[in-house]
Amino acid sequence: MKRRVFLPIVSGFLIIVFLLCYLWWRQNTQPAIVGQSEPVNFIINSGSSATQVGKRLAEEGLIRSPLAFKIYVQTNNLSEKIPTGEFTLSPNLSLEEVVAKLLKGPDEFWLTIPEGLRREEVALMTIAALGVPDPEGFYNAFLQDSQGKEGMLFPDTYLFPKDVTASQVVNKLNSTFDGKFDERMKTQIAKSKYSLEEIITIASLIERETKTESERPVVAGILWKRLETQGWSLQVDASVQYVIAIKSCSSVSLLTICTYSKAKSLKWWPELSKTDLAINSNYNTYEYSGLPPTPIANPGLSSIKAAIYPEDSPYWFYIHDMQGTIHFSKTIEEHNANIKKYLEN
Repeated sequence: MKRRVFLPIVSGFLIIVFLLCYLWWRQNTQPAIVGQSEPVNFIINSGSSATQVGKRLAEEGLIRSPLAFKIYVQTNNLSEKIPTGEFTLSPNLSLEEVVAKLLKGPDEFWLTIPEGLRREEVALMTIAALGVPDPEGFYNAFLQDSQGKEGMLFPDTYLFPKDVTASQVVNKLNSTFDGKFDERMKTQIAKSKYSLEEIITIASLIERETKTESERPVVAGILWKRLETQGWSLQVDASVQYVIAIKSCSSVSLLTICTYSKAKSLKWWPELSKTDLAINSNYNTYEYSGLPPTPIANPGLSSIKAAIYPEDSPYWFYIHDMQGTIHFSKTIEEHNANIKKYLEN
């Protein structure tokens, strides 16, 4: 008897719960606003979780419930498929339509350019990140517009529209570079006997030769000291790598622009042989004293500051061991001992 009474009660309770859940779901998957509304620019940053995206969508008035968003994307296995970038969304869209809009891809894309790339690499990375429809045309235009701006295409994270042009990317990177110099840095550069391009050339060498912020000012001090001392050359492998990469593209000229078809598969920073170190080029800082003719890469702010504010030290030499750790030395004898200890054993 008790069982006959209990079962209808449980069934009725479950039906009520189901109806309440249904009504909640129906209510919270409807458009946030019914009627006219202005579109909203919505940015999803790299690393954002579905929970974080849902919370921000609700805060922006684009959906009714962050929980409903989370349930929808998780039950449909979409949590890992939502891309980063900037989207144009309307509060008039249902939850399902908002998610569909996100999955179509952003109106703008995030592009992160790391420190130490040369301009060809920056062009290739931009093409890959933005899905440029005419990669060869974009690449050629990028190299044309960035001619003479090696070292001044600042590595950073940028947000670009889908239809961005090569010229717009170059201008943005270059203007960001210009904006990184505070008054103290500008004053120090003005006091220096070296031009901005020469300082950036040193900064580009530092960027390729170092890994940590603490070692950069020390390496900067060594390079400036070598540059200003008669009979010394910089002896920086990265400057030779810079020109060897171009040699791999063309036997006509060491400064020929590498075509897109060859650039895609080129190793831009190759291991050097003894023959490479004897190459006849002003970029060979083993054979030629002084600075390379231009910067060899695009340095970050840490390397730029190191070039502007070098550390005075007793060191004249440095090497990197097989793990990339740097070792400084004061004399050629110490330097040779480091080579034997860290590179020959």
